[in-house]
Amino acid sequence: MKIDLNCDMGEGFGPWPMGDDEAMLDIVSSANVACGFHAGDPSIMFRTAEMAKRKGVAVGAHPGFNDLHGFGRRVIRGDSPAEIERMVAYQIGAMQAVAALAGHKMTYVKIHGSLNNMANEDEDLALAIARAVKGVDASLVNVCMPGLLMEAASEKIGVKVAREFFADRTYDDNGTLTSRKKPGSVLHDAEQAAERVLRTLQGRAVVTTSGKRIPIEIDTICVHGDEPSAVAMARTVRTKLEANGFTIAPFAGA
Repeated sequence: MKIDLNCDMGEGFGPWPMGDDEAMLDIVSSANVACGFHAGDPSIMFRTAEMAKRKGVAVGAHPGFNDLHGFGRRVIRGDSPAEIERMVAYQIGAMQAVAALAGHKMTYVKIHGSLNNMANEDEDLALAIARAVKGVDASLVNVCMPGLLMEAASEKIGVKVAREFFADRTYDDNGTLTSRKKPGSVLHDAEQAAERVLRTLQGRAVVTTSGKRIPIEIDTICVHGDEPSAVAMARTVRTKLEANGFTIAPFAGA
């Protein structure tokens, strides 16, 4: 049994760090690197890709809204699907170039924050993102939440997908993440999160906040790198999975 463990990283800016990326890269198998819009800059992108290469970790682009102040988690409306397509393509291309400069190959894309949430509620937006991925490099994998619009849009136009489960977030009955504005939507107890990940993989279903069971297929598990408990949680999740027969390795295509 093989499963990927991914983390959003490279999310500092200039002299301001965000999370312990070096420690996280000793635990995860894939690194989703911010592309300079919601966080990150060329130097941080380069260093993260270089470290990932050295530690044998796959690297992907993590595009988001142009929203440094809100960390890409604010709802921003007004851009047309064509504008979103170009914005995402721009960031994918930037990360692809910087990874190449660091001697690494970027193999996938994972959309960040509010843009990802909005795309799972708007088919035109989901298709725009899928077109951006395919337009830049048709070999790239698009990391998507299972059963939602981004996955469907990607498959519709022939973009390969990897289905993602969030270790540290709760889910609503429609299969989307519970809003961060609601208490309890982010899990901080590492052991609780690890046990939940194991149950989800073994049962091939996510249990929502109401207790509803939604069958899903999972290729990769995400732990957010910006939480203070991120490294401990990632380590606990990895240890739990390995103790139960799982091998941590990049998903197919990464």
